[in-house]
Amino acid sequence: MQSPNRDNPLIVHADRTVALETFSPLAEEARAAIAPFAELEKAPDYLHTYRITPLSIWNAASAGWGGDAMVDALARFTKFPLPGNVQVDIRELAGRWGRLRLVRKDGDGLLLRVSDGDQALLLELMRNDRLKPLLNGTRGASAVEVSLGHRGRVKQALLTLGWPVQDLAGYEDGGAVPLELAVGVEVRPYQQAAAEAFFQAGSSEGGSGVVVLPPGSGKTVVGLAAMAMVGQRTLVLTTSRTSVNQWRRELLAKTTVTADRIAEYGPRGKNVADVTLCTYQMLVSRARGRSGGAGAPLGGESATSAGAADPAEPAERTLADYPHMELLREHGWGMVIYDEVHLLPAHVFRMTAEIQARRRLGLTATLVREDGREGDVFSLIGPKRFDTAWRTLERQGWIAEASCCEVRLDFSAEERMEHALADPRSRFRLASENPGKLAMVREILTRHEGQPALVIGQYLDQLGDVALDLGAPIITGATPQARREELFAAFRAGSVPVLVLSKVGNFALDLPDAAVMVQVSGAFGSRQEEAQRLGRLLRPQANGSPVHFYTLITRETEEETFAQNRQRFLTEQGYSYRILDAAELLNPAAPPAEMLN
Repeated sequence: MQSPNRDNPLIVHADRTVALETFSPLAEEARAAIAPFAELEKAPDYLHTYRITPLSIWNAASAGWGGDAMVDALARFTKFPLPGNVQVDIRELAGRWGRLRLVRKDGDGLLLRVSDGDQALLLELMRNDRLKPLLNGTRGASAVEVSLGHRGRVKQALLTLGWPVQDLAGYEDGGAVPLELAVGVEVRPYQQAAAEAFFQAGSSEGGSGVVVLPPGSGKTVVGLAAMAMVGQRTLVLTTSRTSVNQWRRELLAKTTVTADRIAEYGPRGKNVADVTLCTYQMLVSRARGRSGGAGAPLGGESATSAGAADPAEPAERTLADYPHMELLREHGWGMVIYDEVHLLPAHVFRMTAEIQARRRLGLTATLVREDGREGDVFSLIGPKRFDTAWRTLERQGWIAEASCCEVRLDFSAEERMEHALADPRSRFRLASENPGKLAMVREILTRHEGQPALVIGQYLDQLGDVALDLGAPIITGATPQARREELFAAFRAGSVPVLVLSKVGNFALDLPDAAVMVQVSGAFGSRQEEAQRLGRLLRPQANGSPVHFYTLITRETEEETFAQNRQRFLTEQGYSYRILDAAELLNPAAPPAEMLN
């Protein structure tokens, strides 16, 4: 029996949660030891909580960690004896990795192969109703044939059954593209490590997977470094036209690729080149004449662009309804980059299942998906290859120090009565559009006068009122792209000190000087959205000063309940989250800016 060591910083529970005492001298060493196989769930000041899941174990196993090494890491730093079931679970789950392998067979097709002694497992899986239609004839006692087109679906089905597949079938090369990083471009150590973890020296195990880094930390540079390593035709899928323009600027500024070798596949032209940029919205636009028209406009207020969970597609709809999906299959891509992979629509997952022969890189700030499809990311894009804690990069100076604050407001008596009599959906909107928020926005921006500020929200009428009250320009899904770029440039130059943004501002904005954000309303309890909005502020300030993120909440309403879920993501990343009372802040006798700092 393992002896207790009360000086150690870990407490391992039987439900596979792990508590880390951050005040311990051994905390950083313990954190580094368990980070490869344990997912950080909460990170308040003194006690961080991790959870060990099958996916986190298989992510670690794909990077070379064995079950014994994981158990030893826990045992080295645990305060009390390890629960026996945790040791068994980790070893057995880790032991599943590598027992099923997808390999190329001579000629056309693949083999799903099992380890020696696992023939009974193969027979059991072949009888599964979900898997059976995807498999062909057996090849001896240890392998079964899989059609090339079923490579992704087989991996999805097996993961659902609790059996991850080690995909060793390799990739088809795309057209060669001479692309290098430009002379003088700084690739930060963690960016280089992330790109190398994805590429893995070009081995059959490299070339697919996900890199998780905070907003503002330069995920685009990781993509550029990976493109230089692969050196082949690349399709970049991203969230909006603004993001497309940002990728174009970064490619031209930081690589040797020239403008004539970059194309945008969009509504103004189905152009393809060595590096092709396309939005998810364009990819899932439906054929004209079919139900639903031509799909959401590029950069519009669609569910996909907003980061909401992607709704299930009607059963009768097929990929024929999405003619632009062929872009994924055609043109000899050597790599597909999925920017903000946590927003990948279900439609694109379906096609991604069919292009497993292409290298696939997912970039994201969080693997949290509101639709719960993290398993699809693992099986179809690849395992998590690299991540690092937000606060680690903050301490190293790569992202800005952030202060997060929730300001709670009351309704007037009349507004409270209207809220009480409304239906549930209307109640949430009434709380979100509390008229008292206008004065609070003015007060916060006054206290941060001279600092570039963004005001962001969910409801266009509310945002219109805010813009009018502040005399500030507003950007929504209806704002033409040229006007958006004009306003972004003016904000960067300092001639526009405040911008009001709809949810199109949730991601991919190159606004490095933004120092303050006021969130007046949000998409219910979306942790995705909270992460993306804070991320608009995380590029380091030129003077090294902290940035400020405010959320305005109506007290004792559904908005307050949802806010607790939204703030959970921030506390999980280690940010302190202060709650202030609006009445105190609006009191003329209240202390000035120090209440907010």
